[in-house]
Amino acid sequence: MIRTKANDKVIRLSEVTRVYKVGVESIHALDGVDLELGPNEYVAIMGPSGSGKSTLMNILGCLDRCTSGTYELDGHDTTRLNAAGLARVRNTQIGFVFQSFELLPRLNALKNVELPLLYAGGEGWLNRKVRAKEALTKVGLGERVKHRPNQLSGGEKQRVAIARALVNRPSILLADEPTGNLDTRTSLEIMALFEQLHRDGQTIIMVTHEDDIAHHAKRIVRMRDGQIVADEQTGSQRRVATGVEAS
Repeated sequence: MIRTKANDKVIRLSEVTRVYKVGVESIHALDGVDLELGPNEYVAIMGPSGSGKSTLMNILGCLDRCTSGTYELDGHDTTRLNAAGLARVRNTQIGFVFQSFELLPRLNALKNVELPLLYAGGEGWLNRKVRAKEALTKVGLGERVKHRPNQLSGGEKQRVAIARALVNRPSILLADEPTGNLDTRTSLEIMALFEQLHRDGQTIIMVTHEDDIAHHAKRIVRMRDGQIVADEQTGSQRRVATGVEAS
């Protein structure tokens, strides 16, 4: 897999729109979105219901196509890819973490983490097991590889889901409300894990409606009515797309 050079952008969206037809009405879920992310950025996407943040996440994850505009991932224009090409990108370059974990209940932790390697192909069964065990160890579950989801706590299930997202060594990790089903203490543990992954060099994009969770990221992109209305660095330095200084 071709990787982005150090000074390039991992993600570049230019004038991206997504329009849905509902009867005779056109719904502009995204309306001219421009966004760039470099290697090892940690970004939270926020906005009220209907703001376009979930649509943006689906575009970034190659789960949906933009109506117009371009989306480049690792220097490749994904808008030119067919369905098979998009599936290949999802399997090899993007790791997904969901609010509801999405683990297969009949499989133990190791086999759940192996699944992306199986779908991507090209790995022997022994190498799949080695890489899956390494990913589980990275998230602190090296001793829980044989446990099924019903034998794990909510936080442990999310760690398995994160290990599964990381096993293909993706360009970006996409996390959709990753703490939505977790209590406060467990949420902080998952955020600490994300911060460690970021320190290790992983690019992370997280959708959340919780302001305290968003501030664990290094950058917050705020959306409203299908547009980016603010793009801020967390901490003392801030960039605001509207030109108004953040208080």
